[in-house]
Amino acid sequence: MQHDYTTDEARWDAVQRRDLQADGRFFYSVRTTGVYCRPSCPSRGARRANVAFHASVQQAEAAGFRPCLRCQPTLAPLAERQAAAVARACRLIEQSEAAPDLDRLAQAAGMSRFHFHRVFKAHTGITPKAYARAQRAERVRAALPAAQSVTNAMYDAGFQSSGRFYAASQGMLGMAPARYRTGGAGETIRFAVAQCSLGAILVAATERGICAILIGDAPEPLVIDLQARFPQAELRGAEPDFEQTVAQVIGLVEAPRIGLDLPLDVRGTAFQQRVWQALRAIPAGRTVSYAELAERLQLPGGARAVAGACAANPVAVAIPCHRVVRTGGALSGYRWGIERKRLLLDREEAQAGDG
Repeated sequence: MQHDYTTDEARWDAVQRRDLQADGRFFYSVRTTGVYCRPSCPSRGARRANVAFHASVQQAEAAGFRPCLRCQPTLAPLAERQAAAVARACRLIEQSEAAPDLDRLAQAAGMSRFHFHRVFKAHTGITPKAYARAQRAERVRAALPAAQSVTNAMYDAGFQSSGRFYAASQGMLGMAPARYRTGGAGETIRFAVAQCSLGAILVAATERGICAILIGDAPEPLVIDLQARFPQAELRGAEPDFEQTVAQVIGLVEAPRIGLDLPLDVRGTAFQQRVWQALRAIPAGRTVSYAELAERLQLPGGARAVAGACAANPVAVAIPCHRVVRTGGALSGYRWGIERKRLLLDREEAQAGDG
C-alpha cells in the first residue's frame, strides 16, 4: 500500500508510528535537540510543538540541524541497507561450494547471528539454511543431466554424505535422482488433452498428484511442453480412468468456486513453493497486487520476485496466479494469455455475485 506523506498531519502520524515506509520520503527535526531524524528513528519521541518537517537532508541541514547519530538519516534507509546485506549473503551462499555457517553470513552482513537470521527471513521469506538448501537443490537439478554419475552430481552440489543426499532428493527433485538425471526415465505420467471455455487444456499427473495443467490454443504445443518438462518419462495418454480427473479440472475452470479436491505434485524452489501456497489462499473472486502479496509474505520490495514465481507456476487455475494483478488493478502478463486471465477473473466475480 502506498502511503501519502504530503501533509504535516500524515507526516506526524508516521513519526509517531515510526513508519519504515516513510523513510526517505521526508525527515523531521527537533528544535530542542538541534538534530534531524528519519521517520522511523527509535529515539525518544518529541513534542509536536518542537518538530518541523523537511523534504531532504540538505533542507534540514540548511535550517541548522545536524544528523541524528542513532538513525543516521544521511545513510540509505534501513530497509535498503538490510536488503543490500541480505543480497550479499545470498551471493555468498550461491558462490560457496559448501553452505556458509550462520556466523560467517552474519559477520559478512555486519550483524549479530540472531539479528541477521531475523532480517534474512523477513526479506526472503525463508531462513538462510532453507535458502542454502534451495540453492543446493538448484545445483543438483542443473548437474544431474550432464553428470557422469549421480555420485558426481551429489559431490558437485556440495553434499558430503550420500545418506543426506538421498534423504533430501525426493523433496528436491520430486523423483529419484537417477530418474531425474535421465529426464524422468522410469517416471510414469498420465495425461489427457480436452477442450474447455479457455481453449485446449492438458492435465497431467504422477502417482503423487497433478503435476501440470497447461492451457493454449491447440493441443499439440501443450503436449510438446509436457514432453520438454519430462523428456524421458513414460507419458500415457487417453486412459479411460483418467477422464474423471480431467473432468474435475475442467469443472474448476468453469466454476472456480467449487475448488479442486485433488492432490498436486508441483516441483519448485522453496521460495516458489511459498508463493504458490500463498496464491492458493486467495479466495475466488478476489485479487491482490504483486506488492500486496509480497507484503503478506513479509518480503518488502519483493514484488518482482513474486511475479517470477507466479510465471513459473506449472498448474494453471489450481494455483490461481491469475488472481494477482498490478497495483491499481490493471492486468499484467499471464503465462496463458491476458484474455484468459480477464475471462477467469470476470467469471469468478460473476459467480461471487451469484453466491
